[in-house]
Amino acid sequence: MNAPIAAIRQGPGAAALLASFAHELAGRGVAVRGLIQKPGGRLVDLASGQSFPILQNLGTGSKSCRVDPRGVAEASETLRAAIAHGADLVVVNRFGKLEAHGQGLAAEMLAVMAAGIPLLTLLDLANLARWLDFTGGLGTVLAPERRSVEQWWLEFHLSE
Repeated sequence: MNAPIAAIRQGPGAAALLASFAHELAGRGVAVRGLIQKPGGRLVDLASGQSFPILQNLGTGSKSCRVDPRGVAEASETLRAAIAHGADLVVVNRFGKLEAHGQGLAAEMLAVMAAGIPLLTLLDLANLARWLDFTGGLGTVLAPERRSVEQWWLEFHLSE
């Protein structure tokens, strides 16, 4: 069976749901690895707690993308390590504009899927078509509700 690939639809509380679900599974002994986003534009490695600043200060008048490629590149090592160490679940802070265009953490997310490791992320519905394309139609979109996420995880484990 293919490993499950899912994105929680962004909405109020979705990021907190992603983080709390990851921490809860880890507390039950599941090898959860990956990145969650914290306020201030930082990605945090779930396993080590290491923080990666991913936003650059471009000044108040700038309309350019504020994402710092260096910070994203450093954070991406977390996902490569998750594959190398055999994670049970990889969490990625979101499938955003960069990933929708093959940038950001897209390569690492594809590598997680290719390794057969379950992947859970967040998704703005503006990127839905690209998400479905990116996942080859295998990506599920979950409601931003704990019950939906738990059911997704449980269904995978019952089918193993």
